[in-house]
Amino acid sequence: MDAAFWHARWQHNELGFQLEQPHPLLCQCLLPLLQGQLQVLVPLCGKSPDMLYLAQYLTVIGAELSAIACDDFFSEQQLDYQRFQQPGFVHYYSDPIQIWQGDFFQLRPEQVQGCKLVYDRAALIALPMQMRQRYVAKLKALLPAGTQILLLSVEYPLHEKAGPPFSVDYAEVARLFAGDNIELVAELDQTGKGFARRRFATGYLLERAYRITLS
Repeated sequence: MDAAFWHARWQHNELGFQLEQPHPLLCQCLLPLLQGQLQVLVPLCGKSPDMLYLAQYLTVIGAELSAIACDDFFSEQQLDYQRFQQPGFVHYYSDPIQIWQGDFFQLRPEQVQGCKLVYDRAALIALPMQMRQRYVAKLKALLPAGTQILLLSVEYPLHEKAGPPFSVDYAEVARLFAGDNIELVAELDQTGKGFARRRFATGYLLERAYRITLS
């Protein structure tokens, strides 16, 4: 699951993970996380409308590999923006939303300075197992102790479907965030409905929201 895979998805408009409206679990779970928060990091943000919802309350800092996704987001939302070339990244800016376009794993702490809140709707579940531990390690390298993460996961029988999105159950969340505080705060039963625009037949399909506090 390398960069070329995701570039091809965007080039061919294969956007089965894309929603047209803010995710219902975000709308349900965000408000209790806002106290004392000024900024939110949205890893692998794509062109998600969740960023507009978050921007009602916070400065939004997205990180996205695809320039197509970034261009589409600002044009589709009819937002005027500036674009700056930075070492290893292109910086898109339209107050209160900014996106660092480039390799998330090359992101530097100063690019997300002040962030103590993360919203992950489709980052962890977009990565294969061998990359998920690396992703969590990168989050912890970027962000201070006490950072809150609103993580949305998807669960289905592993033998019935190959990702992405990949099934990430509570046991794996607990392993990835061992030593951190993990709370299951909400759940949607999507069995028979599919994930975003994708429809697939599995014995069950759950979307779960976790509130995680980094130690």
